Amino acid sequence: MYRIGELAKLCEVKADTLRFYEKHGLLAPSARSDSGYRLYNENDADRLRFILRAKTVGFTLAEITELLSIELDKSNWACADVKGLVDSKLAQVNEKISELNHFQVSLQRLSDACCGGPESAEHCSILEALESSTDNIKCENHAHYHDKTQYTKNCQSKG
Repeated sequence: MYRIGELAKLCEVKADTLRFYEKHGLLAPSARSDSGYRLYNENDADRLRFILRAKTVGFTLAEITELLSIELDKSNWACADVKGLVDSKLAQVNEKISELNHFQVSLQRLSDACCGGPESAEHCSILEALESSTDNIKCENHAHYHDKTQYTKNCQSKG
């Protein structure tokens, strides 16, 4: 049997993490000592490792709860059910990657459209682009470039 601190140390997490999982119904101590300490057995340690591995690959607590319910009653579930959960999560991750790629491109355009000089931000192309209702980042307000060659080069690259 492990006390909470021992199990936490064994699995390289904090005792607060175990309390958090307990509060959310993912983990429960197998017993309590006479003095009220939480006591965990090897099955609890295995369950905690399952939870931690599931978190490592990106599952939420709700998704882990669902996976644990399947884990506890495997005979009443099909592999297709588990694969469906994984495929759903994979689709969410792919959507998030697409969204992050869009953010990256947009931020790069904003960064590329600005000289970043010490001048006043009165005509800052980044601020103007964010104020505008269009997605196009225009170079026409980059008159504050120190190097007109760089200004022309950047504007031409924006088309």
